[in-house]
Amino acid sequence: MLKALLARGKNKLGGGASSPVGNDGALEAPPADSRARAKALLMGLQDSICAGLEQLDGEAPFAEESWVRPEGGGGRSRVMTGGRVFEQGGVNFSEVEGSELPPSILSQRPEAKGHRWFATGTSMVLHPRNPYIPTVHLNYRYFEAGPVWWFGGGADLTPYYPFLEDAQHFHRTLKGACDSVNPAYYEVFKPWCDEYFFLKHRQETRGVGGIFYDYQDPRGVLYKGQDPKGPAAAESNRIGPVQQSWEQLFALASACGNAFLPSYVPIAEKRHNTPYGERERQFQLYRRGRYVEFNLVFDRGTIFGLQTNGRTESILMSLPPLVRWEYGYQPEAGSREALLTDLFTKPQAWLTDASLAARCAPHQAVG
Repeated sequence: MLKALLARGKNKLGGGASSPVGNDGALEAPPADSRARAKALLMGLQDSICAGLEQLDGEAPFAEESWVRPEGGGGRSRVMTGGRVFEQGGVNFSEVEGSELPPSILSQRPEAKGHRWFATGTSMVLHPRNPYIPTVHLNYRYFEAGPVWWFGGGADLTPYYPFLEDAQHFHRTLKGACDSVNPAYYEVFKPWCDEYFFLKHRQETRGVGGIFYDYQDPRGVLYKGQDPKGPAAAESNRIGPVQQSWEQLFALASACGNAFLPSYVPIAEKRHNTPYGERERQFQLYRRGRYVEFNLVFDRGTIFGLQTNGRTESILMSLPPLVRWEYGYQPEAGSREALLTDLFTKPQAWLTDASLAARCAPHQAVG
């Protein structure tokens, strides 16, 4: 079925099909079963990802807790703790609805005001035990409110002890998923990810990025972020309007969601048995602090969940079980920790910049 969806969803710049936006500016109506199909896709991703991660860990199962939201909807929270590979991880599904939209949504799409809304999504954060395995995040979602609908999502990788090969594998896999629907997507969604997962007060990216997109509907402009002068906006302007439909955006979510296990499991398997000591553990806990800072200060999913009276335990399951802060920490010059800070928390052209290998090689951070 996925291959058929991808075939139907192949998107060509400047294609001759009729526009999915009417002459009055209204979006095409989604399929009659749009909510059921989005729910099935996202619940299916939760199931397949949990199964793959349980097989990878080999010891700890996911504990599931279903919950109901008084205002409408509910979800399934699945959490793994104390595993062989994962110190803690959560893979959540939610399907919620209501009558009052939060300010974080209305500021972007004021035309949704006054309409009942529906949102469904799958989100995941994994905090591995070994500092040589990166933390990873995923989120794919679908939203409807009256005449307004859109898809959003993405995945990003946060290493503590970096390897160029891991960053390249993660990006290459996600690029392949994007390219299977439209090669324009990765060219915009990669820099958008660098922009979104950025700690302004630290002047750092959260990690090596991946892809991020939001508010994707048939209006044609791919980038809909907050920096009209940034690299993602520039790339979107260079590409120009892209014709896309509900089916194409559904295919994108399917392709990218199903690319997660191939993008991450080989990295975790390769790094799991790497020896480490107290120095590496303490640096991992210190860098986890950046993850907490981003999720509590900037993350729109966290803000949306708290503003809409979501389940607090599920919303905050992205936080690590142990973390520390250290005043005025500076990595030792020339150290592996300095490489992470100087190179792997700055936007890079991971798939095309040949100079990265020379910068990583002295730290045994290539293979």
